[in-house]
Amino acid sequence: MALFSFYSLLTILNITHRNRLKHMNQQSELVFRFLAEPTDVNFGGKVHGGIVMKWIDQAGYACAAGWSGSYCVTVSVAGVRFKRPILVGQVVEVTAQIAHTGKTSMQIFIRVKCGDPQNNILSESNHCIISFIAMDKAGYPVPVPQFVAKTKEQKKLEQYAIKMKEIAIETESLLHRTVEE
Repeated sequence: MALFSFYSLLTILNITHRNRLKHMNQQSELVFRFLAEPTDVNFGGKVHGGIVMKWIDQAGYACAAGWSGSYCVTVSVAGVRFKRPILVGQVVEVTAQIAHTGKTSMQIFIRVKCGDPQNNILSESNHCIISFIAMDKAGYPVPVPQFVAKTKEQKKLEQYAIKMKEIAIETESLLHRTVEE
């Protein structure tokens, strides 16, 4: 009996240690940095908006997967705002950070900046909120760790993300009501 209790204790300690390590490896923010390439441009000579959306999706996925520890799928992109074009040869910085989590979903705030690589002064090109759902191997949603906003900026971003999530849900509802009428 004492051996069984000792084995049970070791198992519990091992699970607790694995959970602690998993939590320690969670990252709520990441940054991609690279140069805009000639293959990224549209007919106007600027980086194509679709390429920028691809970068947003990639950074958002990496952030969501890193936070949840699961495969994630994109659900929606809200509030996409293009402020200035990105030019070939400029350094591009795509920052993704967890803004809000639901039971199985994550809203990621994305900010894209660009600028001259020689002086490293970057200006915002665009921003948005991209939503992901964590999935298991069978394709079913799985719970994600809760994100707790701590700083004033995180709390503001969380409120923004919640509002954008509500708008996305309302937009989808409006579409269904319109199409069904």
